[in-house]
Amino acid sequence: MVLPTFGISNSVLAAERIYASYSALELSISVRTLENYAKTGVINEDLAAYQRYLPLEQLQELRRILLNRVKVSPVVVSQLLYTPQGEFLLHRLAQVIKTSQSEPGFGTLRSALILASGESGGLTLLNVLRKYPTSSIRLDVAETLEIATELEKLVNQTHQAIAAVSQKSKIEAESISPPNFSQLPDLKVPGKFKSQKYILKFFDSTRNRLLLTDVYIPNVQKTAPIIVISHGLGLDSSNFQYLATHLASYGFAIVVPNHPGSDAKQLRSLLNGRAIEVAEPSEFQDRPLDVTYILNQLQKGNQSDSRFKGRLNLQQVGVFGQSLGGYTALALAGAKINFEQLKQDCQPAALQNTWNMSLLLQCRALELSISKSGKDYNLRDERVKAAIAVNPITSSIFGKAGLSQIKTPVMIVSSSDDTVAPALSEQILPFSWLANSQKYLVMLEGGTHFSTIGNANPANQQVALPADMIGDASQARHYMNVLSLPFFQTYIAGKPQYTPYLNAAYTQSISTKSLGLSLVKSLNTTELAQLLDIKGAKLVKKKFPTP
Repeated sequence: MVLPTFGISNSVLAAERIYASYSALELSISVRTLENYAKTGVINEDLAAYQRYLPLEQLQELRRILLNRVKVSPVVVSQLLYTPQGEFLLHRLAQVIKTSQSEPGFGTLRSALILASGESGGLTLLNVLRKYPTSSIRLDVAETLEIATELEKLVNQTHQAIAAVSQKSKIEAESISPPNFSQLPDLKVPGKFKSQKYILKFFDSTRNRLLLTDVYIPNVQKTAPIIVISHGLGLDSSNFQYLATHLASYGFAIVVPNHPGSDAKQLRSLLNGRAIEVAEPSEFQDRPLDVTYILNQLQKGNQSDSRFKGRLNLQQVGVFGQSLGGYTALALAGAKINFEQLKQDCQPAALQNTWNMSLLLQCRALELSISKSGKDYNLRDERVKAAIAVNPITSSIFGKAGLSQIKTPVMIVSSSDDTVAPALSEQILPFSWLANSQKYLVMLEGGTHFSTIGNANPANQQVALPADMIGDASQARHYMNVLSLPFFQTYIAGKPQYTPYLNAAYTQSISTKSLGLSLVKSLNTTELAQLLDIKGAKLVKKKFPTP
C-alpha cells in the first residue's frame, strides 16, 4: 500500500549480477547463484571458482548474513529512509552496496530496501540484492562482514543484558515473601467507576499549537488525581484509549493530548511528501510544554467548567508515555536535556559507527541548543509526582546526568525485540543511572517497539503494521493495564494497599509464554557489567563508565 506513495513499483528491473570485491579481488557472481547458495548451501561451479579466494568460514558467514532477517515493515522503512536520519543510514549502507557511477545511487538503494522489507522473507541482504532495480551491483564483501560482526556483538550484548535482567528478577522474587495474589483484587478487571469522555480544544497562541485533547472524567464524588498519557511518533490519542478507560474505571481523571508535529497527521504528511521529517527538533521542547499548558488550562477551568465541577486534583499528576511519549514523561518528571552528552555522542565519527537509529533522532535536539544558546531546557512540571516511560529514548538526550535529576518514582518499560529504541542502550543501562530508590524496570520478553500501542480509530487513517512487527499486542496491553494501575494508585492516589503488586513476584505470576514479563527494582552499572560476559562488560564500561 505504501509503495506507490513513493513512486515505487513492484515490477522493477531486478539485478542479475553482483561484482563482489574482497581485498584486491573482484568476483563476478550472478544473483541467482548467490541466492541458490544462500538457500541451499550448495556451491555450484560458478561460485566454486572463487572458493580458493574466500575461506570456507567466511563463505559460511556470508551465507548467514544474506539470510539474516530484520523485523521491520515497508511502512517503517519508508518512514525512516525519507528523513534526514534515513539519509544518514543510506550513506553508510552505500559504502557496502554500490551501483556503477552512471546509475542512480541512494534512490535505488532506498527502493530496494523498501521493496525487500515487503517480501515474504522480510528484509534480508539477499532480498535487497534481488530487488535492486539495476542490472548489476557492486558489493564490498569485507565491509559487509565487518558490519555483520558489529551487529552480532550488539545483538549478543542485548541478549546477555535481557537475560541478566530476567535472572535478577528471579532473585528478587525469591527474596521476598509474596502475598497470595489470588486473594488480592484482579487488576485486569475494570473498576467500578463509569467515565465521560470529552474532546477539548486548547490553543496555545504563544507557540501556535492547537491541542486537541481527550479527557476522561470518572463519576467520583471526591477529587480525582490526573494521569496524562503521551503518545509516540506518528500516533494519536486513540492508540491508548484502552489504557485511559481502564485507569478511569478506577477513579483517575485521564488526559490524552494529541501532540501536533509528531502525531499521525504529521506522519501522513511525511508519507504524502508534504513533510521531510517525522518530527521537528522543537518537539523535544514542545511536547512537555503541551502537557504543562493543558494542565494549566484545566486548573483554570476546574471550578468554572460544569464538566469538571471541581473534581480534578491537579496537584497529583502521573504521566504515562510511549516512545517519544516516554521521553516526554521523563522530561516532565525532571530529566534534563543533556547537551554536553549530545555533543559527545553526535560527533560524525561516533555516528558513523552506530546502529542505534534512535540516536540519530536524539541528535536533532542539538538544534535547540544552537537556536537558543544558553537556555536552560528544564521541562519539569512540579505537579508530576510519578512517571511511566515505555520504550523511551534516553541514552544521549538525557544521559546519566539528565536522568539522575529525576526525584519522583519512575517505571521504565523495555521490549527485548525493540529495533527502534534498543533495550540495552535506551532503557536497561539508563535505568541503572536513575538515582532515586523508587524505580522499576519492566522487561517484555518477546515484545517490540509497537507491542503496547492500541488500535487507532479507523477514521484516523493510521497505517497498520504487520502482526510480526507488533508481537502479542493483546498481552502487552494487558500488562500495561495491570502494572500502571498499582503504580499510579501507590504514587499518585496514595493507596499503599496496591504496593504488593509492584514486585518481581507479581510479574512472575502473570508472565506468559507468548510474552514473558520480568521486573527489577535495582540494577546499577557495575552490577550489570558483572552480569554480562567479560568482553561485553568491557564494552559497557567503555561507553558507560561507572561513577
